[in-house]
Amino acid sequence: MKGNCVVAQSGGPTAVINASACGVIQEALRSPGITGVYAAHNGILGLMREELFDLGEEAPSVIEGLRTTPAAALGSCRYKVKTEEDYRTILEVFRKHDIRYFFYIGGNDSMDTADKVNKLALKEGYEFRAMGVPKTIDNDLAHTDHCPGYGSVIKYMATMVMEAGRDTEALYTADTVNVIEAMGRNAGWIAAGTALAKRSEEDAPHIILLPEVPFDPERFKARVRHYLDTIERCVIVVSEGTKNPDGGYIAEQTGDFAKDAFGHTQLGGAASYIKAFVEAELKVKARFAIPSTIQRTGIHFASQTDSDEAYLTGQTAVRLAVAGESGKMVTLVREPGAAYACGTGLADLSAVANGEKPFPEAWIGADGYSVTEDFIDYARPLIMGEVEPEMEGGLPRFMRFERHYVKRGPTL
Repeated sequence: MKGNCVVAQSGGPTAVINASACGVIQEALRSPGITGVYAAHNGILGLMREELFDLGEEAPSVIEGLRTTPAAALGSCRYKVKTEEDYRTILEVFRKHDIRYFFYIGGNDSMDTADKVNKLALKEGYEFRAMGVPKTIDNDLAHTDHCPGYGSVIKYMATMVMEAGRDTEALYTADTVNVIEAMGRNAGWIAAGTALAKRSEEDAPHIILLPEVPFDPERFKARVRHYLDTIERCVIVVSEGTKNPDGGYIAEQTGDFAKDAFGHTQLGGAASYIKAFVEAELKVKARFAIPSTIQRTGIHFASQTDSDEAYLTGQTAVRLAVAGESGKMVTLVREPGAAYACGTGLADLSAVANGEKPFPEAWIGADGYSVTEDFIDYARPLIMGEVEPEMEGGLPRFMRFERHYVKRGPTL
């Protein structure tokens, strides 16, 4: 099938989402079946607004620079496509520009959007192929061993916890407790990943609070007291999605921006809550840190394994689409054996859209505040190697597209 393709990014950026885009773009430009390669500026909104730019007009060095540039270079968005009219608007843009291939890099909601666009095209008899490319630092997509973006965020966060642990150790007579907030709405994968920092009992993190384990004030207080009595300090990693026994979050935003475009509660403030609790209940000084979005775009310390796998998922999506696949998301499949190796597989877009992968109960330590060695064995290969950005003036140099916009097509 010959025709143009469009690639788009969605949701929160990661350190390696651009590596996935690079895989899509470079493979599409090499494919004789794909006649033009376009980007939708700002994800699905760019498609609805017919804001497309021609990636074939960009210098090859700029496209290659995606692999060492953080965030979402194509532009991203958080927008819920709500009505069939919206989907028909997207399909009309595809018709106008002879777009026969759609590659959407994102999480659950993005896979749902790609699935519905694909089904509408089938219903309308428009020959078309839609492929999902996985992306989320939360590592909660179903049907894939892990998600591009996860290895880099836990490499970054584990290092931050190691450094915070040494800072706390140096000044424990003044700053006794340090609380660090990790992203993760309903799954504790990122907070759990900071356990990679721990090489001895003295090392941080000393306590990890996960959404999968309800916060018990008395048990928590006793655990903090244990560390204060033994090593005289305590570093705590709290997932932003940590919940009370009744299922409510220990901290969430209120007011005009309490919900995002998909109706999800906006989180933030868990570290502040735990800091205040420790100071009130244990009468010791505590500090807190909220890396927030910084943790997900740390290209200067991203995992090379993560970057390579992100590129592979984008490249594979194009190869399989050209070969006839559609309505699927590329997955990462860990191969059996002692040495780490990872290949790719496929999952239905609808299955990914309606699934969520919590942190496994079997990998939570018996105390509820740690993780098992099985998790460490799972996570450690994902952080190996370092991405090395080009440097300029002592700082990384990032690419930026020129964005040669495609002329809008006539109304059909």
